[in-house]
Amino acid sequence: MADPTFTKERLGCGCKGIRSCLLCEPQKGCGGRQLSPATQKNTPFIYCPTTGLAVGEETSDFSGWAFPFPGVLLINDFVSEEEEYTVTSHMDQDAWKISQSGRRKQDYGPNVNFKKQKVKVGRFSGLPSFSRDIVRRMNEHAALQGFQPVEQCNLDYNPQRGSAIDPHFDDWWLWGERLVTLNLLAETLLTMSCDSKDQLQLFTTSKQDHSTMDTSAVSQVCKRANLIQREARPETNISNIPNSSPDPLTRFVSSSEVHVAIRLPRRSLIILAGDARFKWKHAIYREHIEHRRICCTFRELSAEFGIGGKEEKLGKELLGIALSFQGKPI
Repeated sequence: MADPTFTKERLGCGCKGIRSCLLCEPQKGCGGRQLSPATQKNTPFIYCPTTGLAVGEETSDFSGWAFPFPGVLLINDFVSEEEEYTVTSHMDQDAWKISQSGRRKQDYGPNVNFKKQKVKVGRFSGLPSFSRDIVRRMNEHAALQGFQPVEQCNLDYNPQRGSAIDPHFDDWWLWGERLVTLNLLAETLLTMSCDSKDQLQLFTTSKQDHSTMDTSAVSQVCKRANLIQREARPETNISNIPNSSPDPLTRFVSSSEVHVAIRLPRRSLIILAGDARFKWKHAIYREHIEHRRICCTFRELSAEFGIGGKEEKLGKELLGIALSFQGKPI
């Protein structure tokens, strides 16, 4: 789908700090800043939604190894092609704001200062009307029962801007257990990484196990992005990983050495909760943006803003506004 608002006049740069995009990098960063890392060197594990395992990529030194990767639920074809066209057309009727790392955004949510942990209604007028049916459909899934989003953030990624987002956690003072993202217009890869030095236990998998794993599409995206390295870094070579287990069918590796690629098909919905939400950072690298892509992330309130919480009254007010579905981007 063409982007009717993607004109030269709108190709501004919103990068701050160390972040950068393709618009500012030819000038060695906005204001001469150091460029932020926008590429992913290798992705040795691929998430399989059928089994819930992170499986070693077949050309990496982790081939034949896997580990459970909990907290992810991927729902394919959550919206139809017609719904996708309708929703994105509605978005393009409103203004997109320039954001960092080559992204554009539309925010439907309260005014928040995460550093000072302050939130107020501000100009928040609710989620957009075109999201009413999407939210209703979310609540029909067992994993999203009781999910009441109080914020929706639309992000527009485009390869011409070098759009990306660095590894990060979403705030958990204001936002709750589940992060829900609808992926529109193009597929991409969500890359999960962990800063923890905790030991991660791997176990061997058989060729028969691999036959049920949906990894080929992810591999193709990686190859197109030149991400799969034929020679792994020494620190990630299986032969160099200390094996503290007497069981030859298991091995241990530091969590910080592991990256997991999750394929997000077009029109799919992904839910991150538990470890995938609070232990693993998520990122989108520019190599994985081949066409215009829009994502809509919905966030619920934390327990502090729920029933019996310290900010229960404010939480009720915010939810009342959000679920009126009368909002405009702020």
